[in-house]
Amino acid sequence: MVYRLVLLRHAESLGNKEDRITGWNDVDLSERGIAEAREAGRTLKEAGFTFDVAYTSLLRRAIKTVWFVLDEMDLHWIPIVKTWRLNERHFGRIEGMRKSELAEKYPVGSATSWRRQNNVSPPKLDKDNPKYLREDPRYSHLKEDEFPNGESRHDMVRRVEPYWQQTIIPEIQSGKKVLIVSHGDLIRTLTMVIAHANIEEAASIAVIPTATAIIYELDSQMNPIKQEYLDRPSITPR
Repeated sequence: MVYRLVLLRHAESLGNKEDRITGWNDVDLSERGIAEAREAGRTLKEAGFTFDVAYTSLLRRAIKTVWFVLDEMDLHWIPIVKTWRLNERHFGRIEGMRKSELAEKYPVGSATSWRRQNNVSPPKLDKDNPKYLREDPRYSHLKEDEFPNGESRHDMVRRVEPYWQQTIIPEIQSGKKVLIVSHGDLIRTLTMVIAHANIEEAASIAVIPTATAIIYELDSQMNPIKQEYLDRPSITPR
C-alpha cells in the first residue's frame, strides 16, 4: 500500500515581504500571498489532488493559506485541524526583526549558530515583553515546560515528532488524504522527521519557497518512497 501526503508552505506573508524573522508573530498574508495561495490550490486541483482533512498552525498566514487553497479546490467544507505544534519556530527575542538588523544587535555569527546549530536557541523573551504570548488564549492551556520561548532545532523536534506519530500517521494509515500547511522552518523539521534523518542533517535541508508543495509517497510503515516538489507558475498579484 502506498500513501500520499502533501506538505505546503504558507503563501507570502507581510513578514516575508519585509524580510523579517517572523516566528510566532501573527502577521497576515500579503496581497501577493493571497494570489500565491489561490494559485497553489488551482495547481493542486489540476494535478488531481483531493484531501479529506487539512492540518495547520494557529498563525493566520498559514490558516488563510489553507482557506484560499481549499476554496480553489472546492474543498472548503473539509475539516481544518489547527495546532500550536505546527507553528513556526519560536525565535524568542529576535522575532519581528529584519534580518539585516541582526548584525547590528548581536555578535557576528550568532544568527548563523541559532539557525545551524541544533542545540542552540535564540535569546529568550522577558516575560513582561508584549511579544511573550504565554497568556494568549491560543496558548494558555500549555504546560510551562511546553510553551516555547526561543527554540532550538531539538526543541522543534520534541514538539513536532509526537504530533506526527500520534495524530497524523494514524489519519494517513486510515486512508485519509492529508494536507499539512505550515511554515518554512517547521516544514524543514517535519521533512527531517518523516525521512528519519539525523538531526545534524537538518541544516542542509533547504527551506522551500512560499506556497510550494512537497509531495510524499509513503509505504505502509510510513517510510518515504518518493519525494517531489509540485511547482506552480510564477504569478502577479491580482
